[in-house]
Amino acid sequence: MTMSPDKSMVVSGSGDGRLRLWNIKKGSVIGDPWEGHGGPVRCIDWAPNAQEIASGSYDGTIRRWNPDTGRQIAPPIKTSHWRVHALRYSPQGDRFTSGGEDMVIRVWSKDGELLMEIKGHDREVTSLCWSKDGAHIFSASYDCTIRKWRSIDGEELVVFQGHTNFVYSLCLSPDESHLVSASNDYSVRIWDLKTNQPVGDPLLHDDEARAVVISPDGKYIISGGLDAKIYVWSLDAALKHNHRVDESNAKPDAKLKGRPVRSRDAVRQSVVNTITHCLFVR
Repeated sequence: MTMSPDKSMVVSGSGDGRLRLWNIKKGSVIGDPWEGHGGPVRCIDWAPNAQEIASGSYDGTIRRWNPDTGRQIAPPIKTSHWRVHALRYSPQGDRFTSGGEDMVIRVWSKDGELLMEIKGHDREVTSLCWSKDGAHIFSASYDCTIRKWRSIDGEELVVFQGHTNFVYSLCLSPDESHLVSASNDYSVRIWDLKTNQPVGDPLLHDDEARAVVISPDGKYIISGGLDAKIYVWSLDAALKHNHRVDESNAKPDAKLKGRPVRSRDAVRQSVVNTITHCLFVR
């Protein structure tokens, strides 16, 4: 799902191929479902100018929608990804990038023209994000790596290695000093973008970690996965916690455990707001 820039609405996608617009305050659906995809909707992003929404699907297409009408604003883009797993607008809104089952990252103009194909991953591309200035693209993959690319020409700059299984999700910290990632190896990891090395211990889930975000103030990491819990981690505490870890088996040897958020927890309202914001934004 993705949140509108004014934080009043959310768009969600589902396995039935439809998108739905929601009023956050009321918790209710606005209008009818948006129809067009011929397969499950895997990724959605709201353009920075708030004028359009892009969605990627297992039908191999990217479709762009008018959020006011729920109608498509252009013909679908046939991506050649087979299945589209990841989609993200640049912060400037002049381009968007996509990744999928064919292992290729594609960069598109705001009008849907293919600008570049970036190759280097050995498995499906699962998650994408841009640097604030639009100069770099970060990607995650089933090949267990995260990679940093120069967006102007697609040159590979860094390969981040450390996860022992599929990497599902990644996110940049607001100050762009750290990258966080979630993996099938049951862990969330933090990467120092000055050294391009992991820092702190892996943050441990009880099952596959599937999604991760950082709060807008940069203080918290929020992650979720197949253990049916949402964890809130202090980024500062995680960076200071650094025990020796057996890299061949991150699950049992990782030392730092997060605090699962459950209904009975008396969580401070600021943290609750952060979780809600982050989960809806990306």
